[in-house]
Amino acid sequence: MGRDKAALVVGGEPLWRRQLAVLRATGAAEVFISGKSDGPYAGAGVEIVEDARCDSGPLGGIASALRRCGEEWLLVLAVDMPAMTADFLCGLTDAARKGAGVVPVTDRIQPLATLYPCAALEIAETLLREGRRKMECFVDELEAHSLVRRLEVPPAQWPLFTNWNTPGDVDAL
Repeated sequence: MGRDKAALVVGGEPLWRRQLAVLRATGAAEVFISGKSDGPYAGAGVEIVEDARCDSGPLGGIASALRRCGEEWLLVLAVDMPAMTADFLCGLTDAARKGAGVVPVTDRIQPLATLYPCAALEIAETLLREGRRKMECFVDELEAHSLVRRLEVPPAQWPLFTNWNTPGDVDAL
């Protein structure tokens, strides 16, 4: 992308602010941002949780968030999914009441709009120590320990998982 995605503007507001509003609309007991302390959201009155391990990708951010989380579940929403809704995320929390976290699956797993149990922290830290940072590995390990299950998403809802990785993605919106 060449710049911090969190600062991209969608609907007249920075993407990070939009995602924060989506998370708050779920009724989450606590909401915080996993990111750099000097990011575009600095000074906005929101707790920022920095990665404990530098350059460890999304798994590093999730591990730090799991470590910080004071609840049983951690609802993760990537900053670059501008079409995600609070209603869909609330559906994940309802599905998790069946005892395990929930990882949505479209044409692939969607590990960055997911509900993880805080018990996933040990596995995340183990994978990071081993240098295995791929989110697919994390989800596979969590499934093997019955900590998450996959939830098939109907194709009509796949656009919720549109993410921005290039300037062209933003222009296409």
